[in-house]
Amino acid sequence: MKETLRYLAGLAGPSGYGSNSTAEQVTRHLHTSDSHLTAIVTGATSGIGAETARVLAKRGVRVVIPARNLKKAAEVRERILQQSPNAQVLVLEIDLSSFTSIRRFCSDFLSLQLPLNILINNAGVYSPKMELSEQKVEMTFATNYLGHYLLTELLLDKMVETTAESGIQGRIVNVSSVIHSWVKKESFSFSQMLHPKTYNATQAYAQSKLANILHAKELARQLQARNARIAVNAVHPGIVKTGIMRAHKGFITGMA
Repeated sequence: MKETLRYLAGLAGPSGYGSNSTAEQVTRHLHTSDSHLTAIVTGATSGIGAETARVLAKRGVRVVIPARNLKKAAEVRERILQQSPNAQVLVLEIDLSSFTSIRRFCSDFLSLQLPLNILINNAGVYSPKMELSEQKVEMTFATNYLGHYLLTELLLDKMVETTAESGIQGRIVNVSSVIHSWVKKESFSFSQMLHPKTYNATQAYAQSKLANILHAKELARQLQARNARIAVNAVHPGIVKTGIMRAHKGFITGMA
């Protein structure tokens, strides 16, 4: 309750920032015009992802926007360039619920021979009704967790290579949600999440967010064992009014 009140009041936490802090304030010390950093931000056509892409581009980071809706991605790119004319913003097609599409995106990105310093796994869906992905997997779990898992695995060697060559620590961020705490231990079954016998949209979303956190923890352990200078974090961004929140009235989450 105390933390909730601090959040609602906008008081700064241990990081020095609070819920009233802006993207410009959080990144004011980031100046990378000479560093040639490259970031991939999923879910950057709206909400948290779009704001993340905007401020990174403003600070000199080359931003790659993977998008299913190329028209919306192009519009975001145009808005970024209006504010930051010298920004480098690339748009590549992806559907995170499709393993085929993810592999194609990674192949397209790697063919550009760009470094990869930052990977922000932000995209997410909240499916009110039971849907299946191309691989016949429940759509929320397929997109929010499996899609980002595969994307990260296919790009990990490029990140390790970039870190070794540049000497700059890499970053992987899984955008999760405090709603992960709603998951009961007995219901967290991988096989059931892939092919649920009964479907509850909020439970499916919460399970996918817990899976994002577990992915971050295990990936951090593996990278440490490899002595790779890549920091991995799972982040709850707070309560944000985004498309997912509007998809289900009364459902409060920070995911875009």
